[in-house]
Amino acid sequence: MKNRIAVSPMCQYSSIDGMAEDWHLVHLGSRAVGGAALVMVEATAVLPEGRISPEDMGIWADRHVPPLARIAEFVAGQNSVPAIQLAHAGRKACTAAPWKGGKPIIGEGQWQAVAPSAIPFDEGFSAPHALTQEEIEGLVEAFAEATKRSVRAGFQCIEIHAAHGYLLHEFLSPISNHRDDRFGGSLENRLRLMLMVAEAVRAHMDASMPLFVRISATDWAQSGGWDLEQSIELCKRLKLLGVDLIDCSSGGTLPKAKIPLGPGYQVPFAEAIKRDTGLLTGAVGLITKADQANKIIEAQQADIVLLAREFLRDPYWALHAARELGANFAAPPQYLRALN
Repeated sequence: MKNRIAVSPMCQYSSIDGMAEDWHLVHLGSRAVGGAALVMVEATAVLPEGRISPEDMGIWADRHVPPLARIAEFVAGQNSVPAIQLAHAGRKACTAAPWKGGKPIIGEGQWQAVAPSAIPFDEGFSAPHALTQEEIEGLVEAFAEATKRSVRAGFQCIEIHAAHGYLLHEFLSPISNHRDDRFGGSLENRLRLMLMVAEAVRAHMDASMPLFVRISATDWAQSGGWDLEQSIELCKRLKLLGVDLIDCSSGGTLPKAKIPLGPGYQVPFAEAIKRDTGLLTGAVGLITKADQANKIIEAQQADIVLLAREFLRDPYWALHAARELGANFAAPPQYLRALN
């Protein structure tokens, strides 16, 4: 990576049947042109029922590979690392895009959401189907097949989405996982699916290709939820399976959790996991200023910073940050006359 700045995966709700469109090429390509060292494609569903919305991107079929390959090729051509996040929305699937209200789809267009247990996420959500053990095995295979397609598409980094109350996080958290089989109950059992998926994904990647996992380090539950202590134990196990970096986010399981929002409010999670596991970590969440991001790296609280909404506001944030910090940087030659 040419710097420590990454574009966090951000759903665009602009796909048809899971296909990457021209919008995605321009959206992601402009951030690569803008100087980010790593550009990650949004949460990309490994199965059609794993989409957050009908307009989410997918990688459950071979037909999804060519348009994704076009994006990966362009991003790599800007000396940026093309990355993709593999995801399954679990019980939070089948909702309308935010600008269409963001509510659960009921009736026409609705599909059956799945989860570890038949517990709806919130009021207005239908009860999800509790996955059978056979269906869980199929889910692991879906992640494996999605990994193969990601490699064929030319992505140089893969992230597994296990945060924000989506399926893998649902298995981790005792709030959403009430199973009494080998996938629920004890911490060992609740970790099982996440570890199976990580092992399956790693098996289909080149040994030199980095594997990230995004986690919610805490549910922000007052009691009985997923927390930092459990996250650290998970990360120790993921390290043994060849995971390289933990992308440290939080929340998503509880619809009304009280989260102490503020600049860099999740950075302490990245710092603690880095310290206690020896893994590389990424810091994300209300990181908006160049000096703020630079201090996180200088203090070794994290190894990369991932920005989301700030890159929506300014696709060239990395170039502007370099100028502000007085750093040497290589802008695209097409733009040099504007930087002198």
